[in-house]
Amino acid sequence: MERVIPNLKLFFILIFLSFAIFILDLNKFLAAPKGILSFVANPISSVFYQTGKKIGRQFYFVFQSRFAAQENKALKEQNGQLLSENALLRKKLAESEALISQEKHLDSTIYNMIPAHPIGIGRYLKIDKGISSGVKSGQAVVFNDNYVGKIVQVSEKASSVQFLKDPDSKVAAFSQGLEGKAKGVLIGQFGSDLMFDKILHEEKIKIGDLVYSEGTEGYLPRGLILGKVIQVMERENEVFKQAKVQLNFDVRDLELVFVIAE
Repeated sequence: MERVIPNLKLFFILIFLSFAIFILDLNKFLAAPKGILSFVANPISSVFYQTGKKIGRQFYFVFQSRFAAQENKALKEQNGQLLSENALLRKKLAESEALISQEKHLDSTIYNMIPAHPIGIGRYLKIDKGISSGVKSGQAVVFNDNYVGKIVQVSEKASSVQFLKDPDSKVAAFSQGLEGKAKGVLIGQFGSDLMFDKILHEEKIKIGDLVYSEGTEGYLPRGLILGKVIQVMERENEVFKQAKVQLNFDVRDLELVFVIAE
């Protein structure tokens, strides 16, 4: 009971003070203290307000930067995926066009053609077909009517193709132009050009004539395009003359080549 009475007294005191402050404020006796308090408190409030705004802007900038970075990363990943899909579609389209084109040049009812992808290039062209696909050493590799080279190494899943320009390559050939025909041997050599050798002096050959396979090797069909004459070299009093021949294609541009199987 003793504890209740002091609390009751404190309650009445607080009510009395609140009522007194209300009466004083109502009669404008507190105007001067309130003005002084506002004069002191307003700058402090303004400082807190401005600081809060700056901190808010900084947090907003950090949030927006992080969100933009995440969005930019997502866009880059999406763009990369689209580019990858586009490249894959282009590759498949190029392969389909190569298959259709090849059927127009070499009759599939006569030749068994094994399509293969180039997967590496050095002295030899490496392709992704080997023994398991029916590829054997000595078989010819073509695209359209052009001769690419000959299989010289075979493993279970891959093979190596000797280029026509390889120094060890020799192919019986003939050229055909408006002025006539010439026969000889097309020899590979270092560099991008080939040497058409053993051409009889009286045979007609001109710059721009196409050179074809003779087909006497057995593995190579007759009439495949080997290249184009870019220079004729002849000397009087010599039985034979020579011609430089250039390939009509760059093997690095090929998406698909074809092995002529048995």
